[in-house]
Amino acid sequence: MDRMLYVAMAGAKAAMQRQDVVAHNLANVSTNGFRAELTAFRAVPVLGDGASTRVYTVESTPGYSAEPGPVNATGRALDVAMTGNAWLAVQGRDGSEAYTRSGALEVNPEGLLVTTAGGLQVQGDGGPITVPGNAEVLVAADGTVTAKVGGGRPQAIGRLKLVAPEAPLQRGDDGLFRSPQGDLSADTSARLQAGALEGSNVSPVAAMVAMIAAARQFEQQMKMMQTAQEGEQSANKLLASG
Repeated sequence: MDRMLYVAMAGAKAAMQRQDVVAHNLANVSTNGFRAELTAFRAVPVLGDGASTRVYTVESTPGYSAEPGPVNATGRALDVAMTGNAWLAVQGRDGSEAYTRSGALEVNPEGLLVTTAGGLQVQGDGGPITVPGNAEVLVAADGTVTAKVGGGRPQAIGRLKLVAPEAPLQRGDDGLFRSPQGDLSADTSARLQAGALEGSNVSPVAAMVAMIAAARQFEQQMKMMQTAQEGEQSANKLLASG
């Protein structure tokens, strides 16, 4: 019975953790540029005397799905969708350089180009990008930002820093991605699509199926624990009657 309880308890805990990850993915179905978290099981032995035969199953999040999300045309000049393995460099709240696939941009009251979600400062190849007042802003496929004031000629005011990481990035608690090797260099071959936004790569149908499967797995593990308890009670009754 002891082993059965360990197996059922570890399975129930893993199912709960999997539900948390799937629920987080479902909550971000409509988040632009969101990358679905992946889940995986790993066995962890229980340390201690008399526990050498006990093994926990732990749910871990090894990374994210690199599958591209759907690209939706918006017609807005400051909406950009990164293509291929391109990522947009921004400045995180902690001041570090981070990367995102969410390309909805705007100009803040100080004239800086920032993200619509969170107001994060967009990084250019030469630092922050400052937009002149009352300027019409356009973004080229290579990330070059031009501004046109009134009837004047368009002038290049900077270039979005686009990176193409060779190794997987790491997701932070703020939802942004960072490289374990530090700040990445700009990739001149990286491209984007202006006037469009990349949606989340989470499949609502697949996520719902995964949520139902995790819920059923949890119920099954709880039934196993209940069966083990009933078996223990029956054994105690037999011993008491003898």
